[in-house]
Amino acid sequence: MNRRIAALFPILIDVLAFCALIGSGLSLRAANAYALAIGVVCSALWRWRTQDNLERDTWGWLRFGITALLALFLRAGVLALLTQRWGWAPQFAIFFAVALGVAVSAPLLSWRNFSLGLIVYSMVLRLLYAGSVELLPEETYYWNYSRHLDFGYLDHPPMVAWLIRLGTAVFGQTEFGVRAGALCCGAITSLFIYRLSRNLFGQAAALAALLLVQALPFFFLAGFLMTPDAALTAAWAASLYFLERALIAHRPRAWWLAGVCLGLGMISKYSIALLVPVTLVFMVWDPAARRWWRRSEPYVGALLALLIFSPVLIWNAQHDWISFAFQTSRRLAETPQFALHKLIGSIIVLITPTGIVALAAVLLSRRAGASDASDPARRWRFIHLAILIPLAVIVAFSLRHEVKLDWSGALMTAALPALACTMIADATLQGFARRLRGAWMPTLVIMLLVYGAGLHYLVLGLPGVGYGKHIEVVPVGWRDLSSRILGLADSYRRDNGMELLIVGMDRYAIASELAFYGGAHRPGGLETANSYLFGGMGLMYSLWVPPQAQEHRNLLLVAWSPQELEDKAIAAQVADLGPIVDEVLARNGVIIRHYYHRLAFDYRPVGARGE
Repeated sequence: MNRRIAALFPILIDVLAFCALIGSGLSLRAANAYALAIGVVCSALWRWRTQDNLERDTWGWLRFGITALLALFLRAGVLALLTQRWGWAPQFAIFFAVALGVAVSAPLLSWRNFSLGLIVYSMVLRLLYAGSVELLPEETYYWNYSRHLDFGYLDHPPMVAWLIRLGTAVFGQTEFGVRAGALCCGAITSLFIYRLSRNLFGQAAALAALLLVQALPFFFLAGFLMTPDAALTAAWAASLYFLERALIAHRPRAWWLAGVCLGLGMISKYSIALLVPVTLVFMVWDPAARRWWRRSEPYVGALLALLIFSPVLIWNAQHDWISFAFQTSRRLAETPQFALHKLIGSIIVLITPTGIVALAAVLLSRRAGASDASDPARRWRFIHLAILIPLAVIVAFSLRHEVKLDWSGALMTAALPALACTMIADATLQGFARRLRGAWMPTLVIMLLVYGAGLHYLVLGLPGVGYGKHIEVVPVGWRDLSSRILGLADSYRRDNGMELLIVGMDRYAIASELAFYGGAHRPGGLETANSYLFGGMGLMYSLWVPPQAQEHRNLLLVAWSPQELEDKAIAAQVADLGPIVDEVLARNGVIIRHYYHRLAFDYRPVGARGE
C-alpha cells in the first residue's frame, strides 16, 4: 500500500507545479508542458528506483517517452476544452486533465496492452478536440447546407446536411455540434470493420483492423471532420460487412441490409456506387455465389437502395440534374491532364507509405495452400475485387483528369482487413507481405503523435511555430475574424443605420465561416454571400442568395488581397465604393495574415436597370 501511495507523488507534484506556473503568469501551453515534464522526471526516477512496470532497457525508456508525449497532447485537449470553451479555471481543470491522461496512457506502458491503449487514445483524442479546433471552411459550408435543408445540393447529396442539423440540434451551434455526426460515423466505421475483419480472418485481424481505423490518416480524419466522407466511409464499411454476410456466409437477409447501407451511402456521396460492379463481378466469378442470380433477395436489396436514393433523383430532376452534371460531365469536360502520380501520392498520404507497401504486397502475394473454391480463397477474392475494381476506375480517371486528395480514401475501407493480415503475419499470406509486421507499430505510433501535435498546434500552438496565412487549410483565426467583421457591420448599423450584406470575395470559405461564427451571436443567424454576386463561382450560394434579390443592398466586401476588391466587375455593379481597409489577423500576438474590406453601395446585379 505504501508503494502505491508513493507512486501518486509524481502526479501530485505535476498538479502543484502546474498551479504554481499558471499562478506565475505562464501560458496554458507552457504550464502544461513544464508541469508534465516535472511529473515525468519524478515518475521516471520512481520507476527506475523500484523497477515497477518499466524495464531498464532502451525500448522501455522509449515507450515511456512516447507515452509522456501522448499524454501531453491529451492533457492539452482537456485543458483547452475546459478553460477556453467551458470557462473553467485552469487550476481546477488540471485535475481532470491529469486524471484522464493517466487513465488513457497507463495501458501504453505495457506491450500487452499497447495496441488497446492506442485505440482508446485515438478515440479520446478526437472526442476532446472536436469542440476546440475551429471548423474548416468545408465544414462551415456544409453547415450552411443544414440551414437550407433539402434532398439535394449542387456538389453533394444531403446526408452531411442532415447529420449536421441533428448534431447542432442536440449540441447547439458549436464545433462539437457540427462534428458530432462525424464522431458517430467514425464509431460505426470501427464497428463494421471490426466485424468484417473478424468474419474474414479472425479475432487477431479484427483487433489489428480496429487499430488501423483509429490510426491511418484518412480514417482518423473521416471520424473527426464533418464532411461527406464521414458518412460515406461508415456506409462503405457497413455495406462491405453485409455483402460479405450475403456472398460468403450465404445469409439471405443480409442482402436487404446491404441495400439499405448502399442507399444510405448513395445519399452521402455518389462514389459508393462502385460497390455495385464489385458485387456483380463476384456473383459472376464465384461459383457458390452464382445461385443468388436466381433468388429474390439481391433484387429486393437493390430496390431498397433505389428507394432510399430516390429523393435525390427527384431533386436532381427538379433542378436540371445539376448535381449529377457537376460530378460527371463538368469534370469530364475539364482540360485533360495526367494525374496518376497525384493519385498515388494521395493514397500514400491517406494510408501512409507502410500502408501502400503492405497493400501492394497483399495484392501480389500468393495464398498459402488454398484451392480456388475454398473459404480462404473466396474471402480473398471478395477483398481483392472490393479493392481493385473501385481503384481501377479512379486510376483510369486519373490518366486524363485531375483527382482530389480524398477520392481514394473511402475505397481503402476494403483494404483494412487485408492490411490487418500483414500486421499479424496471417498464415494465408506468403512472401514479403508476412514480413511487414515490424513496420506497422512504429508507423501507427508516429501517426498518433503527429495527430496529437497537430491538434495541440491548432488549439494552443507549438513553441516557435507560426500559423502562416493559409487558414483555409490550417483553421486558425476564423473566430477572431468573424468577431471583427461582425463588429464592424454592427457599428455601421448603429452609427449610420446601414444594414450591410457581408460578402466573402473567395469561393465559399469567408462567407461560410463568417455565417457560422458570426451567426452564433445573432438569434436569427447571419446571412452572407460570396463572389457569385460579381460573376465568381457561387456553388450553392447562387441558389441561397440570388443576385436579383440583393438589388439596392449595401455590401461589406471581405477579401484576402486588395486586388480582389479592385476588380472592374465590382465597380460596374455598384453605385459607389468606399476605401480599401487593410487589417491584421493575429493570435497571441503572432500575425496570421492580412485581410481587407471595403464598402460597396447600392448593388446592381447584371441585367438590372437595363444593364
